[in-house]
Amino acid sequence: MRNLLTRRSLIGFAAALAMATSAPAWAAPDFSGNWKINIGKSNFGQFPAPDKMERKITHEDPTLKMTTTQSGQQGETTTDITYKTDGSESVNTVRGAQAKAVAKWDGDALTVVSKREVQGMEITQNERWTLGEAGKVLTIANKITTPQGDFEITVVMEKQ
Repeated sequence: MRNLLTRRSLIGFAAALAMATSAPAWAAPDFSGNWKINIGKSNFGQFPAPDKMERKITHEDPTLKMTTTQSGQQGETTTDITYKTDGSESVNTVRGAQAKAVAKWDGDALTVVSKREVQGMEITQNERWTLGEAGKVLTIANKITTPQGDFEITVVMEKQ
């Protein structure tokens, strides 16, 4: 009887181990696509909302590349940014200033902490990217820290 229990235990353990090792690894959400801002669902707080914001993202983890075109009161700008989502530092040029960023996964959310100097002041952005509605809505919650205080902005974009 003891051999039968031991054999059943070993078979059960082997089956559980086989299922655990054959289970697929966690797959990061894919932010790839052409995105357009939904002004009505976004919140820019005390800042004026842009007239237009479109973003093309190519995401092949651990690399995320995006081109953002935005227009508003200050005219139209286009920015190209690349992040490494593995927690290593990325350096980009944003409006003539060097921006250093660290992007990493927090479950299904991508967090991006970036710092840059603007007119002698350090600006820090803490972004949290999430996908909703079956991958058709990208929400970026952004906390901006400046010497004048903290500001929160939420950008909601829809996949085109």
